[in-house]
Amino acid sequence: MKRFALTILLALMPALATTLAATQAAAQSYDDVVEAQLLPGWRLPNGDHMAALHLKLAPGWKTYWRSPGDAGIPPQFDWRGAQNMAAIGVYWPAPQVFWQSGMRSVGYKGGVILPLKVRLQDSGRDARLGGVIDIGICKDVCLPHRIRVSAVLPADQTKPDPAIAAAMADVPFGASDAGVTHVACKITPRADGMGLRVAIDMPRGTGREETVIEAADPNLWIADPDTGWQGGQLVAQTRVTHMSGGAFALDRSGLRITVLGGRMPVDIRGCTG
Repeated sequence: MKRFALTILLALMPALATTLAATQAAAQSYDDVVEAQLLPGWRLPNGDHMAALHLKLAPGWKTYWRSPGDAGIPPQFDWRGAQNMAAIGVYWPAPQVFWQSGMRSVGYKGGVILPLKVRLQDSGRDARLGGVIDIGICKDVCLPHRIRVSAVLPADQTKPDPAIAAAMADVPFGASDAGVTHVACKITPRADGMGLRVAIDMPRGTGREETVIEAADPNLWIADPDTGWQGGQLVAQTRVTHMSGGAFALDRSGLRITVLGGRMPVDIRGCTG
């Protein structure tokens, strides 16, 4: 009986160790792993307000981009605590691509400043930006983490914040600015959905390019693409499935292709047949 109990204990030790590590990491996450702050920014000449979310991470920790890859946790924003806000847009500086155990994730190591452009209901008054943000943070384990933030956006502040301006400068270039001349998307049927081949005519890069492909329909899942140069084109090949497993239509004009890891990050909107 004692031998049986010892055998069970030994078998459970890896799981217990993993649980303990996750518990310790979770406890740490609320103490010193991530610090979040809203930068109040400045009022723009057109009446909008430029602010930012500043995430600081402990050494070795990372968080995720808007499309985090098969191994990532997508961030979620809930701005219902805001006052005098009509709409908000998030600008994403170019992220890094991480590989671990054969799985790809896309995000930021050490921290990131996410610029926020706020459209106001009344541009002559102060606004309050507040809400709840759910992110994933990872080191040896990955944890969901909820952040509550709030800040006043003063109407009389018109001087730009250099930190926010620098983050805006790190946002990927548009297609024309990066020298993209044509993007073709070929769709083929598969038993589990569709195959998608994206061919991009653009200046040749480093040979280390990665691509991320997003669909306008949030119910569509696009696998991490295989990406490489074929002649003068950067080619990304992947598969697309519907979350329900059923049939679907794929709108080429709603596809968003981001090229990372090359000479410059590129944000491409839509493609032709």
